[in-house]
Amino acid sequence: MNFAGTLRINKFACFTLVFILFLIIYWRSGGANYTTDKSDFINLKSLLKAAIYAAERGGKKIIEGKNRELNVKSKGKTLEGANDPVTDADYASHCAMFYSLKNTFPKLTVISEEHSKGDPSCEHQELLEIDNAPAEHKVIEHLNDEQILIKDVTVWIDPLDATQEYTEALYQYVTTMVCVAIRGVPVIGVIHFPFPPRTYWGWMFKKTSSNIPTVQHKEENKDQPRVTVSRSHPGKVAEIAKDAFGPKTVVTPAAGAGYKVMAVVNGTYDVYLHATAIKKWDLCAGDAIIKAVNGKMTTANGNLITYGPNEDVKVTDGLLVTLYDHDYYLSKKPKVLSAMP
Repeated sequence: MNFAGTLRINKFACFTLVFILFLIIYWRSGGANYTTDKSDFINLKSLLKAAIYAAERGGKKIIEGKNRELNVKSKGKTLEGANDPVTDADYASHCAMFYSLKNTFPKLTVISEEHSKGDPSCEHQELLEIDNAPAEHKVIEHLNDEQILIKDVTVWIDPLDATQEYTEALYQYVTTMVCVAIRGVPVIGVIHFPFPPRTYWGWMFKKTSSNIPTVQHKEENKDQPRVTVSRSHPGKVAEIAKDAFGPKTVVTPAAGAGYKVMAVVNGTYDVYLHATAIKKWDLCAGDAIIKAVNGKMTTANGNLITYGPNEDVKVTDGLLVTLYDHDYYLSKKPKVLSAMP
């Protein structure tokens, strides 16, 4: 009988058993950096519901604010020399949106245009509803749950887009916006219009709100595109548009990035063109919604915009948003870029 051979087999078996036990202990102790804490995950369907409620909660603060003293102040001047105003309604909406999201999802990274202005009561916001979708958005309940690591999620909010127009009572341009970005990619967008109250949302590759229409492509629009540009930060963009897209281009100034993106999504305009610096909280929600309807938002040189937590909040090389024919309009970029300020 060969006892040496038997001894070698037993040594191997013992080694294997010890190694397996080591792996089990290593895994359970978190040595492999795998998380087992449920709070480290977030349900995207629940986050979509919360985003809708947060945007609408901010919208109510904006409606309340228009009947009070606005207390308009300036945050300074833009690079183009335009005033950058802020009101008490901006701050009230920020408190309602930012802290309701943070209180509901404590580990969530939320980036807002505004801040709490040192008011300790600002943080005392009720939790958001995550079990039931608003009545007009019940389609959300039929979507599949999707769990993701919360560390990979960044939420961008704009508590009051088009503040200048809000102070001028041009309420049709005013929106509140919430965007969910996963590893920098905008995946869920919510844009709420307080006047009159209505909410649009899109979840990339999944669904959009039922109030977003299906817009048919029209090839002839490329010869006479309807282009919307910024009302408050026009720069040379109107001239850029006509020079790039042709003399039949119809240029319409409008306010609020949220308003202009939704005008492209709804088929009012073919192109949203912006030639000056713009912040990512103005863009992220619209970027997610335009993606959800198979449109596209890029910089004027064709780069996708990313929304990670540690990135520069400014986009400085222009903006092009389209529902159709993005590559065609982008092909005009040498003229656009050469004319930019």
